[in-house]
Amino acid sequence: MFNKIRLSKLLFGLVMLGACALAAAETVHVAVAANFVEPLKNISEQFEKSTGHKVLITSGSTGKIYAQIKNGAPYDLFLAADAKTPAKLEQENAIVPKSRFTYAIGKLALWSAKPDYVDNRGDILKKQPFSHIAIASPKLAPYGLAAMQTLEKMGLDKTLQPKIVQGENIGQTHQFIASGNAELGFVALSQIYKDGKVKNGSAWIVDTRDYEPIRQDAVMLPKAKDNAAASALMKYLKSDPAHKVLQSYGYAY
Repeated sequence: MFNKIRLSKLLFGLVMLGACALAAAETVHVAVAANFVEPLKNISEQFEKSTGHKVLITSGSTGKIYAQIKNGAPYDLFLAADAKTPAKLEQENAIVPKSRFTYAIGKLALWSAKPDYVDNRGDILKKQPFSHIAIASPKLAPYGLAAMQTLEKMGLDKTLQPKIVQGENIGQTHQFIASGNAELGFVALSQIYKDGKVKNGSAWIVDTRDYEPIRQDAVMLPKAKDNAAASALMKYLKSDPAHKVLQSYGYAY
């Protein structure tokens, strides 16, 4: 009887412990630039397992997310594709003070879904045996701006202008190329790269000296000031497990 009582107390304690853990778990709503969606999903899966918190992800162009935030979108964290936009929000007193930091440094790639189509130096851009080249909107997406900077440095921005098709964000741009609507285009390396190699098609990884560094900053928004999940995820983005995911997708940090 004594053992049964002890066992009952132990089971009750475990149930209460589990209930407390569930009660403490919260949800963090993250607005993320399209280039970082897949890495964030990977990181979020690990984060949820280790903390019990939940991550809700909404993606889009950095410029569009900024506009949504200014119009009251209920996001907790903003993971941008640049440093300029989060800095602007900081200047506007629209973030939790001192929350801004660089979570990743992105890289640009010229990619085609066709194997052996893009050479490893980007010479195909000079030969121009294509009808359409896709880039993200330079006004909305930092990777689109980096693409135009690359073309300008190569002296090809005006020559290729008639062939350029623009995606609203880097996710839509990738889709233009993957579907064959554009034979090639500029994407975030993370979209086509995993574990040290290009996943499919053919690509030229653009020299980082050909465009301004793509520093990607994260900020906590006022709604998340007392959200334990938001604070925990911001901390987790600086951890070794998160950095390993970044590296596997071709990011620096």
